Amino acid sequence: MSADAAQRLMGEAVRCDGLAQQALLRGDAARSRTLFRAAAERYRASWEGAGPDAFGRLIGLLKSSILSGEGGQAAAYVREALGDRCDTPASAYALALAALAQGDDEAALPAVEGMRAGGEAFAQTADALHALAVGDRNAYAKAVTAIVADFAARQEHLTGVAFADTAVMLERLAAPRGVAVRPASAVMPVLG
Repeated sequence: MSADAAQRLMGEAVRCDGLAQQALLRGDAARSRTLFRAAAERYRASWEGAGPDAFGRLIGLLKSSILSGEGGQAAAYVREALGDRCDTPASAYALALAALAQGDDEAALPAVEGMRAGGEAFAQTADALHALAVGDRNAYAKAVTAIVADFAARQEHLTGVAFADTAVMLERLAAPRGVAVRPASAVMPVLG
């Protein structure tokens, strides 16, 4: 696959994510799941065409898959693709998400620590992922609330939709662990 084709697929993935986010904000969960699945497929194909260091595409694959309710297969794919590779904040993020999506909280912890060198947004997400991995509801609530506030304060969003995708994804991971907090915000859909 050419670099142009991989980039085109990445653009399509982001566009599908935006449409899925709009659907979820409208309360159309079925439509959002379909669109998040389409985004995940495009992120995966884009990553396969872009090469082994395009970790943001793996993160996109995982986020969209988790948001669609089907994170397990994507998590297995990402863990196989990365192995134990955790040499950048983005690869650490992908590995931590994959481990948590599979319920392997212990494996997520070292990856979470690898995220912290990526700046404030990575550190906030690392705080939330760490809290999920150790089952600390109070620390999770504090971290996810900070993430929601960050998204709400942004003037621009990758998809063009004011939607806290990271926080919604975290809430999807938190729900089966019994630590979801459902922060209220204009950038958060009502999650069931």
